[in-house]
Amino acid sequence: MRLTQRSALRRRPSYRLLDVADLPGLFHTGADTEMAPDAARLRDTHPSDVAGVVRALPLTQRKLLAEAMDDERLADLLEELPEAEQLRIIEGLDIDRMVSVLEEMEYDDLADLLAEMPGEQRTRVLDAMDEEDADVMRRLLSYEEGTAGALMTPDIIILGANSTVAEALAQIRDPEWLVSIAAQVFVVQPPFKSPTGQYLGVVHFQRLLREPPAMELGRCVEQEPTITPDILEREVAERLASYNLLSLGVCDEAGRLLGAITVDDVLDRTLPTGWRQRRRVNTGTVSR
Repeated sequence: MRLTQRSALRRRPSYRLLDVADLPGLFHTGADTEMAPDAARLRDTHPSDVAGVVRALPLTQRKLLAEAMDDERLADLLEELPEAEQLRIIEGLDIDRMVSVLEEMEYDDLADLLAEMPGEQRTRVLDAMDEEDADVMRRLLSYEEGTAGALMTPDIIILGANSTVAEALAQIRDPEWLVSIAAQVFVVQPPFKSPTGQYLGVVHFQRLLREPPAMELGRCVEQEPTITPDILEREVAERLASYNLLSLGVCDEAGRLLGAITVDDVLDRTLPTGWRQRRRVNTGTVSR
């Protein structure tokens, strides 16, 4: 989510495997224990695996660990937890810290969390956010649960037809883009902020590598299927599978690009509840 500055934690570091039996030894016991050393030990552990560790802790220790994490790392952790557990972890944070953490989350994940908040708390959070960013969240929250609109993110790479291949590659080269987002550039007419001007098509990373740097994107843009925000999640998954796509553009009835849905977001919604926990039990390891 690009609310302020992109998080350096979006980079993809290398991890080593840690036996799950070693996890209890990572933490002190006692509800009032200082958790900063524990947070430091988990700094290089994949957020998905940190989530597995955190879920095994008593609620008091979860909150202490959350307080010891920096905003970006805590945001990464929250994105790997169910919304109900996200709310329990952040409920003890003051409004300024809470907003600072939430502003580091991806748009779609934050929208899901805000949707689960009590109305009064959600209003306080939105009022404390930057006005422009709060407007984006209100727009996402306006879509019905279970639809493409509720699942999409507007934080994608968008350029104009006159932009060059070199400019597109410079955008994709930014290591802070998620892999599924950096796999393609969406080409539109101005304005370039969602909702954009007329959607023209997409240029995939592999195509960009084959074309000369000075070529304009309008000369290599490809037409791919798009969806409207009212399409149900199941149909979104079917479209992605049918066309072997990493993402799908979401356009309104006027043909303006609203955002995109990535395959990883669809997997999160279509896999059975509790799949992360079953995976950890079956493998017996976590990455670190």
